[in-house]
Amino acid sequence: MTEAWIIDAVRSPRGKGKESGALHPVHPQRILAQVLEALRERNGFDTADVDDVVMGCGAGSGDHSMDIARMAALDAGWSIHAPGVTLNRFCGSGQQAVNFGAMGILAGFQDLVVAGGVESMSRPAPMHVDGFTANNNHLRDQYDMVPQGISADLIATVEGFSREELDQLAVDSQARAAAAMAEGRFDRSLVPIHHDDGTLALAVDEHPRPGTTIEDLAKLTPSFAGMGGHVMGGRELSIDDTARKAYPQIDEIRHVHHGGNSSGVVDGASAVLLASPEWAKAHGMTPRAKVTMAAVAGDEPVIMLTAPAPAAKLVLKKAGMTFDDIDLFEVNEAFASVLLKFLRDTGVPWDKVNVNGGAMALGHPIGATGGMLIGTLVDELERQDKETGLVAMCTGGGMATATIIQRV
Repeated sequence: MTEAWIIDAVRSPRGKGKESGALHPVHPQRILAQVLEALRERNGFDTADVDDVVMGCGAGSGDHSMDIARMAALDAGWSIHAPGVTLNRFCGSGQQAVNFGAMGILAGFQDLVVAGGVESMSRPAPMHVDGFTANNNHLRDQYDMVPQGISADLIATVEGFSREELDQLAVDSQARAAAAMAEGRFDRSLVPIHHDDGTLALAVDEHPRPGTTIEDLAKLTPSFAGMGGHVMGGRELSIDDTARKAYPQIDEIRHVHHGGNSSGVVDGASAVLLASPEWAKAHGMTPRAKVTMAAVAGDEPVIMLTAPAPAAKLVLKKAGMTFDDIDLFEVNEAFASVLLKFLRDTGVPWDKVNVNGGAMALGHPIGATGGMLIGTLVDELERQDKETGLVAMCTGGGMATATIIQRV
């Protein structure tokens, strides 16, 4: 069997996902195009050799529509012979793109794939406006899904997580991200993004708040308490009561998430260069890592965000490995309760997870994050001279993606 080699990985900085954010004026297609072109410039491959450009995107409409993977490749000036496809597995879209790219190479169907994702959250699309059932009323007979923030608070309530525990993870994430940025740990992967006139838009991550303390976070108002009291989409019950219907053992949902212990809303793009060993050797390219195994798991869709641990256990089982075989983990910090649930269910020590901070500090540009986490993990394995890493991400609809990578 062949292997799926990771030749390189690059990403844009994460810009604040609001109109005042540095990347807001730059169309997401242009952000992705600049990341793609930087990947080509760094590695010198002929874009006509690319079997596919596979990109994740959570929105898929508005500025993100019309197969942004293909359009961005053309926008970057790549060969017309480099096709592109855009996929959506919610927050795990970028990681799923990399997994699909690796699968194509491992199957022998492809030799060179560029995978990752893009999301400009400052350019809102009609996604998740009314929860996950807005366009799926027929699902209500089976599952009454609710917005993710409510699901995150539901996890904390069911698991008995305190706000102080969750806030401490957020403070740790900020401190780790600040240290990583100060030491230049992200520099190898970062691609500066420019405006159409050539002036610099953003060169470093814009979202982190270094110096954040527990006392700072204690002052923040829970973000989803008001939402929980609303009645959604013609239902008879409030959103909180809709969630509680699936978990009648709890009396009420404790709203403990806020802007500080939830993932940041940001803009950004990522790209990972994947190749078969045969193609890489023929073109003089040296791998940095390889994709050892990938998996996707489903879990209960009302609580929605609890599948990262099952996905990690599944991918390890498929690889014939255990948690002790993994040196470093990247677990997307969609919400602090998601991370704490993963740590509790797996027993993985916190000092092996998200050592350079996560989405609570850096932000989570939905479709782009998976490619970013894989690139960050490759960089960190090299920095620490470690061998094996695992990425896990929760997604909408009660799913999670997982990938094991090993240095070559």
